[in-house]
Amino acid sequence: MPSMSWGQALPLALAAFFVVGSLSNIFAPGSIGEEYLKWGYPHWFHFVTGSLELTAAVLLFRTRSRLPGAALGGTVMVAAFVTVVFHGEYAHAVPPLVVATLSFVAGWISWRRPMASPVIDQFQRRQRL
Repeated sequence: MPSMSWGQALPLALAAFFVVGSLSNIFAPGSIGEEYLKWGYPHWFHFVTGSLELTAAVLLFRTRSRLPGAALGGTVMVAAFVTVVFHGEYAHAVPPLVVATLSFVAGWISWRRPMASPVIDQFQRRQRL
């Protein structure tokens, strides 16, 4: 069984987190909908948040789209962090801050790691011969 590095596992774990988050926002139980209203967002805004989280999850699953997925997920979490801090809910600020940080780490890893390409792979094989 091939092993997976934490640099490969992190985006997948974040994608799973964003899938769960998106589902809880899209199908917002009463408590989540009430929180959005309390924070001053329109009654439909949880659909926007859930859609952005689901988009981030899909982008994070694919290697070629991890950088924009990490950026989108990190941005959504920064917005969540700012929202709860602005409203004085400091205890709720830690999870979005952690996930935003992990998202930006995953994005940095994705940015630093060169994209695999059949053309590049073929060129590298020829250089070794």
